[in-house]
Amino acid sequence: MHSITREFHFCYGHRLLHYEGKCAHPHGHNGRVEITLASETLDVCGMVLDFSELKRVVNDWVEENLDHKMVLADDDPLVPVLAAMQEPMYLMPCPPTAENLSKLIFNLVKGRGYPVSKVVFWETDKCSATYSP
Repeated sequence: MHSITREFHFCYGHRLLHYEGKCAHPHGHNGRVEITLASETLDVCGMVLDFSELKRVVNDWVEENLDHKMVLADDDPLVPVLAAMQEPMYLMPCPPTAENLSKLIFNLVKGRGYPVSKVVFWETDKCSATYSP
């Protein structure tokens, strides 16, 4: 099995409703995402996928949807307040945890037809969550 991994960095804010602790309050992170693609075969150039192709697909989506956005659950009471202020947000149907963000990005890459095997979402330099089917 061949695999490649590409890393992406972005800044975002979030908070976790129904959480007892610091993350219940709006705060920000310097997020890092590692996306691994795997394939039994290589293309005619000898690659799983050109790194620049993965960058084009993922980086554009991350910059448009997550970078410098408040990532919130769609039922968060902050949503109407931030919307009235025209603040940029990305809304999720679930809590915006590292676990759910890793699955969100996995499904994005898989939905674009790429052979993704896992996504690791680093919320801080010491804390990450991994999604793989």
